[in-house]
Amino acid sequence: MSEISYRALFDLTDKVAVVTGGAGILGQHFCAGLAESGAKVAVVDIMEEPARELAKELTERYAVSCLGIGCDVSQPISVASLVRQVVDEWGKIDILHNNAATKSDNLDEFFAPFEDYKLEEWRKIMSVNLDGMFLVAQAVGKQMVTQGTGGSIVQTSSIYGILAPDSRVYEGSYYLGRQINTPAVYSASKAGVIGLTTYLSAYWASQGIRVNSLVLGGVDSGQNTEFKERYSARVPLGRMAQATEVVSALLYLVSDASKYVTGQTLIVDGGLSAW
Repeated sequence: MSEISYRALFDLTDKVAVVTGGAGILGQHFCAGLAESGAKVAVVDIMEEPARELAKELTERYAVSCLGIGCDVSQPISVASLVRQVVDEWGKIDILHNNAATKSDNLDEFFAPFEDYKLEEWRKIMSVNLDGMFLVAQAVGKQMVTQGTGGSIVQTSSIYGILAPDSRVYEGSYYLGRQINTPAVYSASKAGVIGLTTYLSAYWASQGIRVNSLVLGGVDSGQNTEFKERYSARVPLGRMAQATEVVSALLYLVSDASKYVTGQTLIVDGGLSAW
């Protein structure tokens, strides 16, 4: 038997990671997990100040270099600036967690019934959830190709990119003080992420760049009791995920522990998709 440290396969020391949506509810946990594993982390978010604050906090907590960057992933110029700032700071990019997504400033339009959904709202969501994925993957992937040392790209999708939402879960369900649902634009955008991942995994395989999707089920993040109970009843493990429970899946996909894994959809949903 060859001598190998399996624990060392998860070590990200001296790796440079970019996380879009890095200051978000889940993004903060993803950034912390990468930093604790030794990576230098670019916390990227449309909200620049929270990104900078989180980067400073992670630098102090884990004694690694972190950088907060403001970026609108739907804008090519902003994305190009993001890549340039990271390369200027650290000289390379090894890991991309393509994680940014949006709902909408106008929740009435975002949660509108499908029959009444506005094309402008559809395009607004797609510009971040899918166009943004394309733009960031394109720019970072091009940098990885130029470096010639491979890399790992993980793109966040959703259980509703592979399953239809059960509308019964949303009866009497509230989040941030209002009635909610899962609109078609969200499902379509997240399904598109999986398609983009599959394509890029084959396209960049010869360059040593691995591309995988991380599909998340419902994460407990402030939903009301009615929603949590209805959703949990649909899950074999009987509950929603905690934010900390999805981080380890990301660490696996970006580390050498998964260096023969590409083009895959890793589902972290408590078994929801098994029923």
